[in-house]
Amino acid sequence: MKPEIKQRIEQIHQSEIPEAYKKTKAGILPSDWDVYMLGDCLSRVERPVEVKPNELYTQIGIRSHGKGLFYKEPVTGAALGNKAVFWIEPDCFIVNIVFAWEQAIGKTTQSEVGMIGSHRFPMYRPVNDRVDIDYLISYFLTKRGTDILEAASPGGAGRNKTLGQDRFLKSKIVLPPIEDQQKIAAILTTQDRVIELKEKRLAEKQRQKKYLMQQLLTGKKRLPGFNGAWKADRLGKLFLERKETNCEGLQMLAITGTQGIIPRKELDLKDNSSEDKSKYLRVCVGDIGYNTMRMWQGVSAYSNYEGIVSPAYTILKPSLSINTKYFAYLFKMPEIVFMFYRFSQGLVDDTRNLKYENFKKIKVCYPPDMKEQTAIAEVLSAADREIELLRQDIEQEKQKKKALMQLLLTGIVRV
Repeated sequence: MKPEIKQRIEQIHQSEIPEAYKKTKAGILPSDWDVYMLGDCLSRVERPVEVKPNELYTQIGIRSHGKGLFYKEPVTGAALGNKAVFWIEPDCFIVNIVFAWEQAIGKTTQSEVGMIGSHRFPMYRPVNDRVDIDYLISYFLTKRGTDILEAASPGGAGRNKTLGQDRFLKSKIVLPPIEDQQKIAAILTTQDRVIELKEKRLAEKQRQKKYLMQQLLTGKKRLPGFNGAWKADRLGKLFLERKETNCEGLQMLAITGTQGIIPRKELDLKDNSSEDKSKYLRVCVGDIGYNTMRMWQGVSAYSNYEGIVSPAYTILKPSLSINTKYFAYLFKMPEIVFMFYRFSQGLVDDTRNLKYENFKKIKVCYPPDMKEQTAIAEVLSAADREIELLRQDIEQEKQKKKALMQLLLTGIVRV
């Protein structure tokens, strides 16, 4: 960050007015920025649809957190019944009044012309050349903008918090000149594209890993140098249950569906664990732990840590010379997860559990050569490392966008 920007931030924090800035009820702003009522910047647009029973209509929806519009499956006019619907007009700001407080906002384009939206999705077109829609959407994703949406959405939680449109239009918004709005919107849009491209790369890497797992963990594809026959064994021959307790001095671990086994302190959750941890189970490096109630959903992982977990988990230790990481990957295969489901006990999904006594009966096919197990695990681990690096890169780009929004949409950095 440039020294002059740091100085400006410090001045504003100390309520000092930097050169070319002014003090307003909305805070310290650049001299050419002004506060407007939304009703002076936006005009409601609506064109009712005369619904015909035999025609097909495509309805739009709006995702929360500013993630834009999506399209629903076409339905007949007869299926719409007496529902009030309106033609989508292009180049409008559109909002879902039921979830406006959750930033369910977006911009209509030429792509949506010919589609329809319900009365819950009012559209507004800019007037008097005062506001740029892309800028407005970014503004409503900041705390200042979110506060406006929440204040105009009184009521309890969820669907009771409906946006009051009159109240919304009477809200006040801070705006730079239209040219600056467009420049700011262009910068943030460019950053969005960077994030989008990297997210596409991540999705492709995840698809590649899924393909590798399907090929390598089933023997459809063999790595160079391996050609021996595979064998089938029951899991009870490969893994014993580790039931070591009275290890309170070890760190608390958590077994998660997405992050694997991690120190419990890394989870941003309230600690609901028992004060008496004498019955907590020990986990050693190289073990596999699984959630007894959710193994049928694939919640299991290889442990890189030593620690303890709640007795609600089952801990597996290898009983033979096997590569445990190989089997940790195998346990994520859909057909194996289905076996976990079949062997779980319980009348309904919420009560299904896979205790070790049933787990050990499941038969799996695998390469008996530990070198092949290790080679396969290393290929998949390399894919995981690439995926994790991409995830970290994407998170950094998102933080960069957040910082840009904070600086650009407050006028601390001028364009």
